[in-house]
Amino acid sequence: MKTKLIAAVAGATLVSLSTMAFAGSDEAKKWVDSEFQPSSLSKADQMKEMEWFIKAAAPFKGMEINVLSEGVPTHDYESKVLTKAFQEITGIKVNHQILGEGEVVQAVQTQMQTGRNLYDAYINDSDLIGTHSRLQLAVNLTDWMAGDGKDVTNPMLDIDDFIGKSFTTGPDGKLYQLPDQQFANLYWFRKDWFDRPDLKKMFKAKYGYDLGVPVNWSAYEDIAEFFSVHVKEIDGKKIYGHMDYGKRAPDLGWRMTDAWLSMAGAGSKGEPNGVPVDEWGIRMEKGSCNPVGASVSRGGAANGPAAVYAIRKWDEWLRKYAPPGAASYDFYQSLPALSQGNVAQQIFWYTAFTAVMVEPQSKGNNTVDAKGKPLWRMAPSPHGPYWQTGQKLGYQDAGSWTLFKSTPVDRRKAAWLYAQFVVSKTLDVKKSHVGLTFIRDSTINHQSFTDRAPNLGGLVEFYRSPDRVMWSPTGINVPDYPKLAQIWWQQIGDVNSGSFTPQQAMDRLASEMDQVMARMQSADEKGNVYGGCGPRLNKKSDPSVWLNKPGSPKAKLANEKPKGETVAYEELIKRWAK
Repeated sequence: MKTKLIAAVAGATLVSLSTMAFAGSDEAKKWVDSEFQPSSLSKADQMKEMEWFIKAAAPFKGMEINVLSEGVPTHDYESKVLTKAFQEITGIKVNHQILGEGEVVQAVQTQMQTGRNLYDAYINDSDLIGTHSRLQLAVNLTDWMAGDGKDVTNPMLDIDDFIGKSFTTGPDGKLYQLPDQQFANLYWFRKDWFDRPDLKKMFKAKYGYDLGVPVNWSAYEDIAEFFSVHVKEIDGKKIYGHMDYGKRAPDLGWRMTDAWLSMAGAGSKGEPNGVPVDEWGIRMEKGSCNPVGASVSRGGAANGPAAVYAIRKWDEWLRKYAPPGAASYDFYQSLPALSQGNVAQQIFWYTAFTAVMVEPQSKGNNTVDAKGKPLWRMAPSPHGPYWQTGQKLGYQDAGSWTLFKSTPVDRRKAAWLYAQFVVSKTLDVKKSHVGLTFIRDSTINHQSFTDRAPNLGGLVEFYRSPDRVMWSPTGINVPDYPKLAQIWWQQIGDVNSGSFTPQQAMDRLASEMDQVMARMQSADEKGNVYGGCGPRLNKKSDPSVWLNKPGSPKAKLANEKPKGETVAYEELIKRWAK
């Protein structure tokens, strides 16, 4: 990792003479006429926007900058194609490096801790909004765009067009990150199997209700059992009723912090995150910026009955109903594995993999027909028995541009130009067709996506629906994402290995989270490290004190498996269309 970072910084002062000679309107027109189609703008307005970039970039012509992001198809496209376009149009060379998500978080943390300018900009998850707004090491974009960065802020940027701006806004109402790509974790299922009359009849006879999109976890579990235990084979191939992953790696922690507890119902009502208890089980009272604890004994919910239930079901389903080897998969291995065509459903499926799942049969995708039409669909995530109307229903990743104060202003300005370029209206529709990770309302509603919607398995319908606000990233209750996130995967891994029960693991996790937040509290009180918004932990009390109060943390239910409930996919589409 260190070698990669040093190498990236070493090239920071190189100058590209070739781009200095050719950047300008002719190059912009070439890209507008070819690559940047379709667009939500007319070609005339696209050229107007590009002319602004050419003029604003003039003082930085010949500069070479370094930016970093994780590896999803959208960022691969930016790294391989859009850097070339930006260089030809503006004369600024961008080294857009791709690393794993864990390495991106590590680089962000290293730059924050050392003040050393490793990269000139990052696309890092908006999950860090609580960290960035507290530490004040990231640039406050609201003030930047009105102040030092005004001369390099695109007048056609249209912040209100970004559907994820609430995710990147701090408790102070300021914007700290600019969304670059978004994707949600939804429910995925083989509609062709669910529509088979013989399987529908068989399911109804056994479970007493219709085979369809599961509304609750009881139905999901029944469907998982149905396909794994009772159907067993389809067209001579062994099939399974569930897919997930369990490898002991940072991915496993994010698998849980990505709203799994709140999908079970552990948190409080509220959008974009629960108030006062969020999806991590951290409590922060309304109107405050100070987290008060994760343990039930402090008013949190990380080790409460709903959280323990959530972890137990993850482990149980992985053992009983997933393909052999799934427990050793990581995030990047498990999701594309669906293309093998041997899984009936997945409760925690990221729409970032839509591009892979719509590839033709010739590329080894067994979940599309001969014409390339998907045999699968995506639908809203089912919820656990502790969930109540008004709670978030899942996670939505919002990889977002972040600038740091430790980056020299000239380099920061050049990087800000590139960031705005790759999210501009001129090219966002085209970029979204490549990566299928929507960030703009104008893009979602573009005619080209109306035309393409039948081939995308419900993605367009979901993002056009009002339901999308029920999926959100980690919120502001988490005071220091890098420090707290790294605790999760070891504890969850101990459940999968059988070393600890779900209750033991979550008790230990909640305790460690409180210990880390106690150190943050001490640092904040002594040195104002978190701007006065660091944790202020509640004193411990008997858990029953909190469990007997209304809201989260919630007392254990007498029946954690109510009757399964499903809905026809066609009914969901009608609801979304409204």
